[in-house]
Amino acid sequence: MTNVEILLSWDDPATGERREPRLAVPIAFGREFARLPNEVGGQRVSRMLLNSEQVSRYHALIDWEQNQLVITDQGSVNGVFINGQRQTRSVIANGDTVQIGPYQITVTFSVNAPPPVTSPPSTIQFNPTTNIPDPSLPPAPVVTPLGSNFPPPAFQAQHVVVQALHATGLPVDECDYLAVGAGLGSFIWTDLLRLSGVRADKIVALGLEAEPYARYKRLCLNSQIPLHERLRSNSDSCPDNIWGWPSYALREAWHDFRQGQLETAFRYLWQVFGEPTLVETYTPRAGNVFDSIDREARRIGWQQIYRYGRVRAIRKTEDGRYCVAYSRGPGNYAFLITRYLHLATGYPAIQFLPDLQAYREKYQDFKAVVNAYEEHDHVYQQLEQQGGIVLLRGRGIVASRIVQRIYEARKKNRNITVLHLMRSPKPKGNTFQKATRLVKNHYEFQPFNWPKACWSGELRVMLEKATPDQRKSLLADWGGTTTADRYDWQQITDIGLSEGWYQITFGDVLGVEQGSKNRTITHIREKGLGEMKLEADFIVDATGLDAKVQTNPLLDDFVKHYNLPLNHLGRLVVANNFELVEMRNNKGQMYAAGAITLGGPYAAVDSFLGLQYAAVVAVDGLAAARAPGVKPLNAISSFNQWLKWVFNQSPS
Repeated sequence: MTNVEILLSWDDPATGERREPRLAVPIAFGREFARLPNEVGGQRVSRMLLNSEQVSRYHALIDWEQNQLVITDQGSVNGVFINGQRQTRSVIANGDTVQIGPYQITVTFSVNAPPPVTSPPSTIQFNPTTNIPDPSLPPAPVVTPLGSNFPPPAFQAQHVVVQALHATGLPVDECDYLAVGAGLGSFIWTDLLRLSGVRADKIVALGLEAEPYARYKRLCLNSQIPLHERLRSNSDSCPDNIWGWPSYALREAWHDFRQGQLETAFRYLWQVFGEPTLVETYTPRAGNVFDSIDREARRIGWQQIYRYGRVRAIRKTEDGRYCVAYSRGPGNYAFLITRYLHLATGYPAIQFLPDLQAYREKYQDFKAVVNAYEEHDHVYQQLEQQGGIVLLRGRGIVASRIVQRIYEARKKNRNITVLHLMRSPKPKGNTFQKATRLVKNHYEFQPFNWPKACWSGELRVMLEKATPDQRKSLLADWGGTTTADRYDWQQITDIGLSEGWYQITFGDVLGVEQGSKNRTITHIREKGLGEMKLEADFIVDATGLDAKVQTNPLLDDFVKHYNLPLNHLGRLVVANNFELVEMRNNKGQMYAAGAITLGGPYAAVDSFLGLQYAAVVAVDGLAAARAPGVKPLNAISSFNQWLKWVFNQSPS
């Protein structure tokens, strides 16, 4: 058969982002381009590289045989799975799932198919003024920071002349250290600077909200993690306490001990002693984390450090520093010049499934179709009052929490059903060396979003020493959409499946439309059953967040202006100490942290401990450069600062 193109679709193991290459048959899969054949049977081969050590150098071949699409295992170590079953050689039907290593690839084929229409990224942007998810904003930025009268023409230069900024008549301030974002990444970096001897009046943190955890807290609440619920974070990963001791478990145990609750106090201590083999991994309550950050913010003088502002552009200056142009309100503009700049802007947008975005644009219905990270309490209020059907998309940590919230709603109204739509089955968890993740009910379980050794163990060292190509492979093997290995969540799905109110369906979405009584109708192609319709009162998208640089107008602007390299995941390229080396400006240094650095020397960049680690190595870099006021923490000074933390005294 000729003129055949195959659409291969999968979620990237490291980021969860969708990949959809369209290739001509035959198609060879493997991890080494040179080992894949150029031709098979006189036909040119499409070579598909999969970056994983679980993938053999030449793993598998898809070709036409007697008008049938056939996949053949090329003697791989880890095998080829078709719809969950290991096969050496198998016919592939339209819509089948092929698993090669950590890649679960859906195969769709057609004859003489037109090329796919490229659509803009489907996202929900954060409002640049309110910092709240705003579905009314365009799905992708269309106006660059230089698309208005501010910043001024001087910002077109590679190196801005400071005198030209003063000539504008706008306020020009200076500081030694500037944190752009003013979120958790900025707070942790600032906290470490204060512990290292830098005075509060030498630091500025620019952002939209005075509480450094404001956006994170809002996303937690929106995704149904109230203050009394537990986060997916470690006991000793404390944004308010760089030493990690006493940990959250010790603090919570001490609190309950003082309240006379001896049983719960000892339970927390036993939990951190026996985790994860004997008991579930301990994680802190959201409210306790935020209260602890409030205490530390007061201690380090965050109120003096924080400054409201929306950063519009970043440029190098001709005197070896950096200039930030920012707005303080409508028509109120200013500049800040600094020698040392730290970028921690967080996730610039929320991923939103394209078919759901198309539905909302067509019907202007923002009540029935929601994203888990938007405020959507009305869904659970209506379910508790009237009952109904919820169609859930995505199967990670947020999806688990949504199922738990609906389970709680069923205590008030039993007439609630969950249809969990997944693209394909998950028969086997990701494997790295001798470790394989547990899979149950097509959820892949892991206490945290990366293996624990990624934070401070051997996997962290391995990634730091790896080449860029090796990092691609390691992150693919360690990554994946996982949910926490918690007994209560597993029990909820088991109960739901046995009672029938929780149902799992596999299929590709063909489209979503509005039916009678404003109900949603999702058209899917289900394996073995053809096309079918799923009717629901609500659709909840729990597919995750977007961290690509191009989604953030600020980052996209200065990356293009200075022609900065991006890594294979579309994030900023940083050194092992998280410096943007290409942005060095004489003695001026720029660092980054958080999700915008994924793909570099550290895997768990968007975790509490990941932000702390990035701050530690960055401040070490500043100390090595003899930045003003930064004194390296040694055993004596660190212990002295810890005592001040214990007694809630200012670091100065």
